[in-house]
Amino acid sequence: MEIIYLQKIAEVKKEQQMLEEKLNIKMFIKGKQVTISGESLDEYEASVVFEAISFGFSIQTALLLKSEDFMFRRINIKHVTNRKNLEIVKARVIGTHGKVRRALEQLADCRIIIMGNEIGIIGPTEDMEEATTGVESLIRGSKQSNVYNYLEKRNKERKEQKWNAR
Repeated sequence: MEIIYLQKIAEVKKEQQMLEEKLNIKMFIKGKQVTISGESLDEYEASVVFEAISFGFSIQTALLLKSEDFMFRRINIKHVTNRKNLEIVKARVIGTHGKVRRALEQLADCRIIIMGNEIGIIGPTEDMEEATTGVESLIRGSKQSNVYNYLEKRNKERKEQKWNAR
């Protein structure tokens, strides 16, 4: 039995039955506290999904984590840079009208959310290292074009590896 505290409890209550079925657990909700019970592996998977939901991801995106091919990573901006004005750093990652964030999501094949001083990434396990490197490079001050080029190069290499493996 595991206890989790969620801010987006209304959304979870609305989808409680679907979550219980997909995660193979039983949920008990009291206030903002969710108690989950089930097999230990199912409880672990559910806790990872609920961590992503509490970070700000949609339920559908968080449910991708049930598959072992996807993972969730949190990057604390303060741990990557010494800059004092984190608003500028976050603005670099988001870009004008979200262009940089959307480009990163497309190139790294992942979902990115910025909450407070943390950045959350959900994506395929094989792409997570590139996505993390790209986001951390932007935080440290690399040009957006350099990050795009790095991600495009990695995508090209991965496609060539898949093609040569045939």
